[in-house]
Amino acid sequence: MAALSDVVVADFSRVLAAPYATMLLADMGADVIKVEHPERGDETRSWGPPFADGEATYFLSVNRNKRSLALDLQDPDGRRRAAELARRADVVVENFRPGTMAKYGLSYEEVRARNPAAVYCSITGFGSGEGASLPGYDLLVQAVGGLMSVTGQEPGQPVKTGVAVVDVLTGLHAVTGIFAALRQRDVTGEGQLVEVNLLTSLLSSMVNQSGGYTLAGAVPGILGNRHPSIAPYEVLPTADTPMVVAVGNDRQFAALCEALGRPELAGDRRFATNRDRVGHVEELSELLSGELRRRTAREWFDVLTPACVPCGPVNDMAGAFALAEELGLAPRVRIGDGEGDDEFVANPIGLASTPPEYRTRPPRLGEHTEEITAWLDGNSTAG
Repeated sequence: MAALSDVVVADFSRVLAAPYATMLLADMGADVIKVEHPERGDETRSWGPPFADGEATYFLSVNRNKRSLALDLQDPDGRRRAAELARRADVVVENFRPGTMAKYGLSYEEVRARNPAAVYCSITGFGSGEGASLPGYDLLVQAVGGLMSVTGQEPGQPVKTGVAVVDVLTGLHAVTGIFAALRQRDVTGEGQLVEVNLLTSLLSSMVNQSGGYTLAGAVPGILGNRHPSIAPYEVLPTADTPMVVAVGNDRQFAALCEALGRPELAGDRRFATNRDRVGHVEELSELLSGELRRRTAREWFDVLTPACVPCGPVNDMAGAFALAEELGLAPRVRIGDGEGDDEFVANPIGLASTPPEYRTRPPRLGEHTEEITAWLDGNSTAG
């Protein structure tokens, strides 16, 4: 039995942060009922390319193991069924702009009045107070939240990350809050409101960078692929593709120098300690680049890894999956009826007794409306 097999989730979410959170709950066995507009559905159903058999892979990537219930919340019957779903749910998740759920009679206070045991998770861009009117887009939060100020190749040339990482981090924080609230409910029988937002999720996730500001007043800037406090910890050239060298201590640096055939560098006063190396990072980078250009990234990986020097080539997505498979990490799963199965990215959480489950592919829009409305209307016992 899966860890959350007795949990029903009313999922009033769309796009990425909240759907990612509810997919993780679904992977753990929860019955996630995704409420969508009958005509438009989740916006990401049309976000492409790429498409797989006519379906947007963006939507497919965060909606497996769910059932789709098509409801028009502008319609009285739709609102009635949505309220009944929330009344029966263990968890309610929504990421509308603050105030929207109240228009449909689905605010936390209204849901709690009908279902005191419900854990109600609200995900916003900038909170429900002064920032309630601000649109919560990942790119916007990367900019105003400081992430772009430390990301880029050159000072004055900020760039976004290659994926909507703020949405993903916020989804993870939401799941953590939901789990804590469910645990408290086990003790008290009472649900509670869980609130997370993109901005403070990002500030928390910037850890050493944001902590350096709050604790020491340090305002970091763009360092390209270098680390502000460790060296060598950057992308360096080889005979073919770039590779990362991530040396975290003096022992690893000595091993790197030995493997490069330059053991004397470990005793050079410019590089003897991490503080010295950070202070002379340009000179160090030039010396290491000259040595690394003698071989390919794969050759250096095969030489440096046995020497316990953290390193690796800059892979594309195909290379990344190939590495995970080579290491036996099983990064893909197949979901389907056995004929024409689709491949999805595996849940990364390993649980010895209640591992993640892969029951169903992402639903078609409204695919389960008939069976769920029958249940909500009292014509069926099937949840």
